[in-house]
Parts: sequence; structure tokens; C-alpha cells
Amino acid sequence: MKTIGLIAGMGKLPRIIAGNAKKRGYRVVAVMLEPVADDVKLGGDADVLERINVGKLGKIFQALRKNGVTEAVMAGKVPKELIYKGRVTPDLRAMKLLWILKDRSDDTILLALTRELEKEGIRLLETTEFCKDILVADGPLTRKEPDKAQWKDIEFGFRVSKEMGRLDIGQTVVVKDRAVMAVEAIEGTDRAIKRGGKLANGGAVVVKTAKPGQDMRFDVPVAGLSTIHAMIETGASVLALEAGKTIAIDREKMRDEADQAGIAIVGCNFKK
Repeated sequence: MKTIGLIAGMGKLPRIIAGNAKKRGYRVVAVMLEPVADDVKLGGDADVLERINVGKLGKIFQALRKNGVTEAVMAGKVPKELIYKGRVTPDLRAMKLLWILKDRSDDTILLALTRELEKEGIRLLETTEFCKDILVADGPLTRKEPDKAQWKDIEFGFRVSKEMGRLDIGQTVVVKDRAVMAVEAIEGTDRAIKRGGKLANGGAVVVKTAKPGQDMRFDVPVAGLSTIHAMIETGASVLALEAGKTIAIDREKMRDEADQAGIAIVGCNFKK
């Protein structure tokens, strides 16, 4: 039986990946990163489950090695703001890794972590290896579709989002009338939507894209019910997700709640 390691952050994605891996005959060794994965439930989909503080890299690697893991998947958000809230207790290996980084952008941290895994003989697979079926397709996901003016905002927001991704700032922008209301930074997608939606005073368009040259092994853009709830709270009108590069969690529930609220969700792509 093949073994797959699962390095799990918050949200439902780790559970989906664990379930799909089990269906494909894998033995799943899950490392739940505390404190962010405290509420993640894997049920019987994990053959081995360890809970380790996100800053204890030595223990994380040891847990994977002792369970024969040579391939792993990283899934679930780990908010970087934890570093600044003092909820991460780094061990010596983590402190050394942070010390040598050129900056603390998401890609820099995650690529350094990937290289550390490789030193341990563990290859990181693409996050979508076990969840390709929930990638957003091109076209509308809801009954309502964007109108012409909203499509102009989507195209504008798509370009801005790609540029923000290139700078490794964030993956989501909130726009209205081709003006930027908010750009996602360390606070995350939902809080960016609330901030930008409030400034837009209703009718905002939310655009989420992958970074140019997105490394699909980590930080793959994800949207879910909380995204829709944040939009409903501020009266946002459209959610545009990059087709083929964005994961939609609970797609049917997202669609149903968006339909009830009169929100359009669309998968799209634009050439440069």
C-alpha cells in the first residue's frame, strides 16, 4: 500500500484530500498543524494522525519520516499572522529557516519549507493531486451571470489580481467601476472582501486568481462558503474565480447560497 503524508492546516480541504487518497488506496499519515488545524476532523480517513505546533519543524519531519512518508501534500490555510500574534513556537530548525529567508512572503516561506522536506527525502506533490474534481471550470456556476459592466470589472480585477500575485502580496482583489476597493494582504480573503465591500457600498466584484507561474504544491487559491458569507455581509455582487487554478469547497452549497442572495459566481480566464 502506498503512503501519502498530509500536512494539514485549517478548513475542509485536508479532509477532502484525505478522503480521496483513501479511496485511491493510500495509507494516509496526517500531521495536523496546531493551532490552526485544531477543529479539522478527518474521521477515519487518516491511518495515522499527529497534532504538532506549526513551528515545530523538527517534530513534523520526524513524524513523517517515522511513518515511512516519501511523498506528501500540503493543504489548508496557515495564516501568516500567527507569527505576529505569538501563536507559533518555533524550534531551532524553524528559527534557522526564518533567519535565512530573504523576506517573509508566502512563496519564500513555503518554497523554503518545500526544500527542507526534500532534504528529508520527502517530495511535495501538487495540492490538486487528490482534488482535481473541485477545481473551478470555465463558465457560470450560478443562475445569475455578470452583466457587461461587471465583466469589465472582472477583467480589470483579473489583471490587478495577477499583478498582486506576481508581487506575492495576495490572490484576491475587490473592485467596483474599475477602481480597486481592496487588495488581499496578510488578513486573508474574507476580511479583504469585507473591507473592500464596505468601501464599495454594495455591488462590489471580487476576483480571485492564482499567481503567475503558480506553484501548485502550495498556496493554491481556495474559495468556499465563508467567501460567499463575506460577500453577502457587504452586498457584493460577483465572485470571479480563475478557471482551472482555483479550488471551490462545498460548490453546491456555495451555488445555492449565492443564488438565494443574487450573487453571480463565474469561472474565467483572460489572456495577457
